[in-house]
Amino acid sequence: MSERFIKLLLLSIGSGFMVFFCLFPFLYMLLISLGENPTAVWKGTGFLTLDNYREVLQRESLHFIDYLRNSMVVSSVSALFSVLISSLSAYAVTRLSFPGRLFLLFFVLAVSLFPPISIVGYLFKLMSLLGLINTYSSLILPYISLNLPLSLWILTSYFSQIPLELDRAALVDGASRWRILFRIILPVALPGVFSAFLLSFIFSFNEFILALTLTTDYRARTVPVGIALFQGLHGETPWGTIMAASVITILPIVLLTVLFQKYIIGGLTRGAVKG
Repeated sequence: MSERFIKLLLLSIGSGFMVFFCLFPFLYMLLISLGENPTAVWKGTGFLTLDNYREVLQRESLHFIDYLRNSMVVSSVSALFSVLISSLSAYAVTRLSFPGRLFLLFFVLAVSLFPPISIVGYLFKLMSLLGLINTYSSLILPYISLNLPLSLWILTSYFSQIPLELDRAALVDGASRWRILFRIILPVALPGVFSAFLLSFIFSFNEFILALTLTTDYRARTVPVGIALFQGLHGETPWGTIMAASVITILPIVLLTVLFQKYIIGGLTRGAVKG
């Protein structure tokens, strides 16, 4: 066998192993969700049943639909405001001359290094004083803050690649800074804006510790916490129901990632390369 064939064979085996290694947890989750119980799947009994999905979607006491709706609302709103604020900040950093621009970027990056769990207690006290516990606002406001550093760095690197001549030409024509941002810069930087929105949405959708601490019931609780608190009769863990809910939950994220992966990759890489 030639050296080229051996390299191709080893590359194929390695790639196949990595794909299987990454997808195995999801395949296992899908199998358990289609079985009556975890052991029945491997014994070949009680397989290919949709009872777990019916229970998740139809059993009102689980409040799964409420959890999913809460996650969609909280993630969408927090991602939208995070991108909007980051767009204004990135425009100021890349277009306006003021002292400390570079320091501001690194300061935001440094603040983002603190883990969310380190501020959970203070957030709980603050939200309690404001009367916002178990409301959408108690999650949206922290999520906006946590999403800002990533969104700001993505949009700053992207805006910096847009020629300043576009701004100068628009200013000569009498356009204001607001008009330049929303009519010229944002449309040109749309892939970067879209990637920042998607990444912020995914982070907010998957966040657990703040959602667990700042919510108390189905009126504001998000789906990761709701699934974690699923409990069957006599305190047993309903693995089939949990896995079915998990499969339904990841579908929006998977679809968004598959459909718009080129925008995510383009938004993350284009601003990092000159030219």
